[in-house]
Formats: sequence, C-alpha cells, structure tokens
Amino acid sequence: MAERKAGQPYTTEEILSFDRIKRAMTARILDRIEDLWQEKQPIGVEQMNEVITNEWQRVKEAVRSSPAAREAFRKYLERTISEQIDKLMREEKAELESLGVVEKSL
Repeated sequence: MAERKAGQPYTTEEILSFDRIKRAMTARILDRIEDLWQEKQPIGVEQMNEVITNEWQRVKEAVRSSPAAREAFRKYLERTISEQIDKLMREEKAELESLGVVEKSL
C-alpha cells in the first residue's frame, strides 16, 4: 500500500462508511506520529490529541465536500421540507378548502 503523506486528500472510497473513515484516519495519524517521532521530537498525549483533532477536521471537510454528502443532504432537506409542508397543509386544510383549494388538480 502506498504511504500516505500528511495533507493528501481523502478518496471517495475512504469516506463511504464509519469503519473506512476510522481505518483511513488511523493510518494517517500513525504515519504523522511516526514522522514526528523520527524527527526526534518528544511526542506527548497533547501532541497526539492535536494530530487526531487535525485529522478529524480534515476528514469532516472531505465528507462535507463529497458529491455523495451533497446528495444525501439534498435528500434530507427534501424529506424535511416535505414533512413541514404536509404538516402545515393538514393544520390549515379546512381554511384552504374554504378558499377554493381542491385535493388534486385535473
């Protein structure tokens, strides 16, 4: 497997599921920490947490910018909006019918 370098973008396949995200993040975090260790820098818990936090931000951005995420969010919005419109129509159906709105158009 090719070595992953810090800053390399996540592939679509790496962000398809939580288990793939975890595997990809773990490999990248380990690579980054090993690079720091080889530079003979002391590596403490705080520094490891910083590497993890930075990588988590990178993976979230990759997910947010993926076409699959945009499509999933669009479907979520459509469903949510539809539910809200249905609720409003049920609540005010009688008033709208009294104003001439019919169930289905011809």
